[in-house]
Amino acid sequence: MQAKFKWIVGAAAIAFGGAAFAQDLVVRIGHVGPTSGAIAHLGKDNEMGARMAIDELNAKGVMIGNRKARFELLAEDDAADPKQGTAAAQKLVDSRVNGVIGHLNSGTTIPASKIYSDAGIPQISPSATNPRYTRQGYKTAFRVVADDVHLGGTLGRYAVEQLKGQRIAVIDDRTAYGQGVADEFEKGAKGKGGNVVGREFTNDKATDFTAILTSLKAKNPDVVFFGGMDAVAGPMMRQMKQLGINAKFMGGDGICTGELPKLAAGTMADGQVVCAEAGGVEGEAKKSMDDFKVKFKAKFNTDVQLYAPYVYDATMAMVAAMQKAGSADPAKYLPELQKISHKGVTGTIAFDNKGDIRNGALTLYTYKGGAREQIAVVR
Repeated sequence: MQAKFKWIVGAAAIAFGGAAFAQDLVVRIGHVGPTSGAIAHLGKDNEMGARMAIDELNAKGVMIGNRKARFELLAEDDAADPKQGTAAAQKLVDSRVNGVIGHLNSGTTIPASKIYSDAGIPQISPSATNPRYTRQGYKTAFRVVADDVHLGGTLGRYAVEQLKGQRIAVIDDRTAYGQGVADEFEKGAKGKGGNVVGREFTNDKATDFTAILTSLKAKNPDVVFFGGMDAVAGPMMRQMKQLGINAKFMGGDGICTGELPKLAAGTMADGQVVCAEAGGVEGEAKKSMDDFKVKFKAKFNTDVQLYAPYVYDATMAMVAAMQKAGSADPAKYLPELQKISHKGVTGTIAFDNKGDIRNGALTLYTYKGGAREQIAVVR
């Protein structure tokens, strides 16, 4: 009787062990972006990029090690506010996420990066461009787009060489992103002999720019660069029109969105705006991006705003590193992420020793008939 009991217990243990072996591996991916506030349209775009990747991974039945992975997206809203961003980061750490995609803004990404680093959790930002993010020495920090040194500097040179700017004015919103890209623009313009006639600043929630624009009007600028986001740039362009400032308007990826013409409320002349998006595709990769946009529209019934494809690629690259490591444990897959080479929608995702994207592209755009039109891809 005792021997029979032992056999039953042993059989039950084997059966239980088999069930445990077959059980899905739950992998939690955190995503943080501003899904409320003035740039919620960009934060939601990013979150949808992450959701699209997660849904596709679950549909494929991805294996990590010898277990089928089931991916969960833990989405947090940082409202583009640094304090809310660090609170969101701590919440994800406490939830024991396996990795984080985000944040959108440099001003939230940079303070949050210390929290992820302290916890040993890999973080890939799809859109934070301030150089400081990857220059803090954190081994867990990565980005999939070119930084402001490339973006701002390229625009500064373009203002002088291509737009023939003689009198250039610079405005920034005092955020880590806005001030950083404006500084690099100014350096790029001056490096080509450009004459910067005025530098003003506002904030990322301002709606009235009369004082700073009146001051700049007296200096008769032919190019105005704004370091900030589209929600501020649109009203600024409306007020420039009202004050009779007929300058070219330039900005970085923060203004380079499909929403800008709407936010400018019909005050944007064809070819008046020149902006740059960190990232860009050309050649064979263009078809992948076009196909992605079609699938995105079919899934969410809305167009890609800006960085959804980069969020998608960041998520896929992180999971590819987990597959190579055979583990979703951050300590085990981090070394694989550092040397990953993943062919994505936006190009090959591979990082240098700082965590910056290798051979990062930049796309220059203008607007005609209220629609964004590509000028060139620059590397």
